[in-house]
Amino acid sequence: MIRLSELKLPLDHPEHALQELIVRTLDISPADIQSHAIYKRSYDARKQKLLLVYIVDVELGNPQLEAKLLAKFATNSHIRPAPDMAYHLITQVKEAPAIRPVVIGFGPCGIFAAMMLAQMGFKPIVIERGKPVRERTKDTWGLWRKRVLHTESNVQFGEGGAGTFSDGKLWSQIKDPRFLGRKVMTEFVKAGAPEEILLVSKPHIGTFRLVKVVENMREQIIAMGGEIRFQQRVSDFLIEDGHIRGLTIENLQDNSHYELRADHVVLALGHSSRDTFAKLHERGVYMEAKPFSVGFRIEHPQGLIDRARLGQHAGHPLLGAADYKLVHHAANGRSVYSFCMCPGGTVVAATSEENRVVTNGMSQYSRNERNANAGIVVGISPADYPGGPLAGIDFQRQLESNAFTLGGSNYEAPGQLVGDFIAGKPSTELGSVEPSYKPGVHLTDLATALPEYAITAIREALPAFGKKIKGFDMHDAVLTGVETRTSSPLRITRGDDFQSLNVKGLYPAGEGASYAGGILSAGVDGIEVAEAVAKQLFIQ
Repeated sequence: MIRLSELKLPLDHPEHALQELIVRTLDISPADIQSHAIYKRSYDARKQKLLLVYIVDVELGNPQLEAKLLAKFATNSHIRPAPDMAYHLITQVKEAPAIRPVVIGFGPCGIFAAMMLAQMGFKPIVIERGKPVRERTKDTWGLWRKRVLHTESNVQFGEGGAGTFSDGKLWSQIKDPRFLGRKVMTEFVKAGAPEEILLVSKPHIGTFRLVKVVENMREQIIAMGGEIRFQQRVSDFLIEDGHIRGLTIENLQDNSHYELRADHVVLALGHSSRDTFAKLHERGVYMEAKPFSVGFRIEHPQGLIDRARLGQHAGHPLLGAADYKLVHHAANGRSVYSFCMCPGGTVVAATSEENRVVTNGMSQYSRNERNANAGIVVGISPADYPGGPLAGIDFQRQLESNAFTLGGSNYEAPGQLVGDFIAGKPSTELGSVEPSYKPGVHLTDLATALPEYAITAIREALPAFGKKIKGFDMHDAVLTGVETRTSSPLRITRGDDFQSLNVKGLYPAGEGASYAGGILSAGVDGIEVAEAVAKQLFIQ
């Protein structure tokens, strides 16, 4: 097949226009085309006339013609051979080992690590401290509606991981020469996700659809011999002579403990398993502090963002709710940027610890809520929170506890109008933007919610963002605090073999170990780690 890129057509082009453009581009007859398939569809809104941009794979019935065309267009970077995107298992065993591989955590990374190990025949055991996704959803709504926090079943913990209560974004800027991201997307579609995610440039699923997708993937893993143990928390690690040998597990349903023999353990913890990080550090597993970001959530009317980004095409059904990505380098040396932008979504309570407030963003597949929201965050480094690998966790906790107090000590989030924040005065009443955070927003002054350098940088950035997106710094837009779980504050460093630098058989993976940032990259990392485990098991 031949892959054509940068094929541009008007937004409302007729269906036959794409094939006609393929014919013109290759200078061939329509009869020469056996079939064509859209690999990716995006849009170019940089000019007044918005254009759809396609990447298309074209199958010709004549191999000689294909070779002739590729030679003819050899210098054209937009006409190339279509790559082989199929995923091929690196091995397939007839019988699982006596000591089966263990995956800790059943978020995106853990799901795909377990899925790949199951597909290869290794029958993994998954240990997940939280509950199955539907029970977990009920517990999460308990905080949002009734201010009742379940510390082991919430936005952070449970089947599906933190990505379940997000926009369900399925795109990433990671390098992916093996098209493992395609494997992730294909598995999602197989489990019930919309087929559209395979072709749009910025695919997403949304929370409600993710619930069923995650359940279906769990059932696939079980059908292949895998085992999922919910409400089981790893409380200790048995390490002998630099090799993992077992786990101590607490059954959270009855508070009993048991030992699990394990020689190959995937650490797909997620970025909020703070007690597990502490235990790993106590057991001497090598880890190091790393940069992350802190800030606020900002909310605007989605219509404002649509008009600013799409102009006359705002509201077009093919385009959906508009998103944005913003960066500002402040005078004090800090970088301020938008994070986890959720078109037509809501700001959600995302704490996993009592008496703390954490914000995050979430969208459904429809993205039809009234507000757009995004994190507006400031990059920080270990120099801002010295004290060793766990110091970033202490720093996060301080900010989250302070936010709990500023919000009224009842899980409401502290909030402020953008205009008042820039002016440095407390907010006393809302304007035209109604915040979506539940259980509620307590208006106050956010000046003490973050370190001074972060407040200064954000105050400078918001008007600058207003020059890029008209109305972004509107007075009535709402800031809600605090956003602290942007990424893991530490890295559990691994070598080229994907194993811990000083504990063999331990495979740090995904967001918690700082090897992913989002659902897609976490899924890809899960695949690569599963392959690394399989290679070691195969060698044995």
